[in-house]
Amino acid sequence: MDHWITTDPEVLGGKPCIRGTRISVEFMLELLAGGATREQILEGYPQVTPEGLAEALRFAARSMRSEVVWNVDLPR
Repeated sequence: MDHWITTDPEVLGGKPCIRGTRISVEFMLELLAGGATREQILEGYPQVTPEGLAEALRFAARSMRSEVVWNVDLPR
């Protein structure tokens, strides 16, 4: 993990969270996917800093880079 993103098995089952909060990277992505702007997120969740939100997005991008996709043809 990096400086801004932490995991703790006792917090949200170990999901990656923004440091000092119980707000997961996953939740931040869901808010953005739902149409929330960065400004709305920061206003609605004052415990999240602009740096923390930016690092959550960078963390998600890095996580996707290492994802493996298998092409499997299943019989129909």
